[in-house]
Amino acid sequence: MNLHIPKPVYDEESKPFWEGLNNDELLIQQCRSCHKNIFYPRSFCPNCFSEEIQWKKASGKGKIYSYTVVHHAFGPFKEETPFIVGIVELDEGVRMLTRIIGERNQVQIDKEVTVVFQRISEDFTLPYFMLSNAN
Repeated sequence: MNLHIPKPVYDEESKPFWEGLNNDELLIQQCRSCHKNIFYPRSFCPNCFSEEIQWKKASGKGKIYSYTVVHHAFGPFKEETPFIVGIVELDEGVRMLTRIIGERNQVQIDKEVTVVFQRISEDFTLPYFMLSNAN
C-alpha cells in the first residue's frame, strides 16, 4: 500500500465522516426533515434544503453501480496499477466513489460488496469495498 496518498481537507461538513473512518465506522448523513440519506457530506439537505442534518452509521453493505479498471496512473498511484475504482450504491441508497477489492474477473455491476477500512496512516483511513462472500 502506498502511504503517500494525499490527505483530504477535513472541513466542517466532512470532519465527522473522516473521524468515523478512523474508528472503523462508515458514516453518512440523514436529513431530520425529509429523512433522506445523504452522501457526500454537506451542510444542508439537497432534497428539501433543510439544515437539520444528522450523522448515522451506515451498514457498510451495497452493490457495485459502476466500475472501471485503472491501468495507467500517475503520482502516488502509479505503482498500484491495475486497480479497480467504482461507484458503490449503499443499502441506504447513497452512492460512493471508492476502490473495489477483489479479483477483476469477479467484479461485475450489481455484485454485493462490503466496506473494509484501509488505514493509510495513523490518522487517515479510507473506505474500500470488497466483494461479499455470498456472490
